[in-house]
Amino acid sequence: MTAFATIPHDGDPLPVVLVGAGAMGRAWLATIETSSDVRLAGLVDLDTDLARAVLDDAGLADVPVGCGVTELAARTGARAVIDVTVPVAHHPVNTEALFAGLPVLCEKPIAPTVAEALSLAAAAEVTGQLLMTSQSRRYYGTLAAFRDRVRSLGRVGIATTHFFKAPHFGGFRETMHSPLLVDMAIHAFDASRYVLHSEPVSVFCESFNPAWSWFSGDAAATAIFEFAGGTRYVYTGSWVSGGDETSWNGTWRVSGEHGTATWDGESAPGATGEEIAGSLAEFVASLRSGVVPSGEVHSNTVSLAMVEAAVISASTGRRVSISEVLEQAYARALEVETRDDVRAALEGWGSTSAAI
Repeated sequence: MTAFATIPHDGDPLPVVLVGAGAMGRAWLATIETSSDVRLAGLVDLDTDLARAVLDDAGLADVPVGCGVTELAARTGARAVIDVTVPVAHHPVNTEALFAGLPVLCEKPIAPTVAEALSLAAAAEVTGQLLMTSQSRRYYGTLAAFRDRVRSLGRVGIATTHFFKAPHFGGFRETMHSPLLVDMAIHAFDASRYVLHSEPVSVFCESFNPAWSWFSGDAAATAIFEFAGGTRYVYTGSWVSGGDETSWNGTWRVSGEHGTATWDGESAPGATGEEIAGSLAEFVASLRSGVVPSGEVHSNTVSLAMVEAAVISASTGRRVSISEVLEQAYARALEVETRDDVRAALEGWGSTSAAI
């Protein structure tokens, strides 16, 4: 990761443009309004009537609305972008913002594919702007405490996450090919890297869709990851399991040479900001200080590679190497990149191992 442009604190909240007026956009709107770090300069959505209605409901009728990131940021003097669009829009929105000189905090996944994530990492390098993924579930004070407990266990043999929920979202999630793995499991996969302080090597995964599922794609899965040093991480989850549900963080158990640590995902909040408020606070702090945040695009691409590798394993029935997925995605990114400057940055890596 190369250095990114900082925005020195001038005593005022950082003006931001929020992109996306859907359900997550409303959640981010509420978070922005309660933050002392930022102020809402504008709201972007292709449906400007929806954007105005959302602002009216929030008592923010005076906030400008637009359908283009660059135009609205220039008109309002915004200094950063929060991208809460659907995943397929992340690459074009983030790329536009970065090349307009705007750092971006983006909802997960950073892109639908690892190849697109690598393109975004290269775009961040070319523009010198920070691109950070909001892996919001890293921002639980109790998760940090759990990580500290895990470190006291010495060498770890196995870690597990059980995740069982039954949400009825409607919209794009219910038509996805692998909704649990692609849209939700990345939270646990990313947290496993954080808790184990290690990186994944390979995965074997099976996914399926229970007969009663209201999702079109596979809503249940079990994935077995091998991490560096031989640690195994096992994720078992379902999005169609009502009754005795786990928390949205799942339940965790880690077994090491000096004992076992468990976390129910629902303990009392810590003193720091939780979920998306934590993402927002770290994003602004990084822009002020230049300290690379935990969700910076280069590092976060490994979490996305865990998802893509699990999907490939589930569809082929074979163990899949994480480095294999990254290198294949790198070749694909070079093949399809349309910007000469971004392609040159990608070519300069030589391989993903040199950059990720």
